[in-house]
Amino acid sequence: MALPEINTILYATSLGKHTRPVFRQAVKQAMLNDAKIVMLHVVEPLGEMGHALIQNYVSEDLIKQMHDEGIAEIHKTMQARIEKFCDDELQSLSTPVVLNVEHKVAEGNQTDSILEAAKSVGADLIVMGAENRLGHHSHTSQQVMRHAKIPVLIVPTGKEYS
Repeated sequence: MALPEINTILYATSLGKHTRPVFRQAVKQAMLNDAKIVMLHVVEPLGEMGHALIQNYVSEDLIKQMHDEGIAEIHKTMQARIEKFCDDELQSLSTPVVLNVEHKVAEGNQTDSILEAAKSVGADLIVMGAENRLGHHSHTSQQVMRHAKIPVLIVPTGKEYS
């Protein structure tokens, strides 16, 4: 039996302020395996109640425009994060590193969206953060670990880890 290959890494991110250690691990795994990183941010849908409330004040066209602009802004944020990481951490390396990073935004339940994205991009590894705002393992990371069909690397995201 051959050792498993890692060609595509799904990096799931909340885009929170303590997520750099998680991306650092995804980059390290990508460098070790000459793999592509698919950076995923999941946006929970507004829900029926929120949509109904907004609909009373804003037209459907404006709602769609705001949605599309919001998704575009998330893509810009993701690209800026990648560029800043490269400038801060990869420029000083003796051997130049070129990252192959694609970014995606999914809408839906966090766990389901991560698992579906892993399947759709053919990921061989999922890399994600572990802690919620209270410092405990997040429900999402627990559910992804429980239901994933591929390995999941969970990285602490607390302030002490770097």
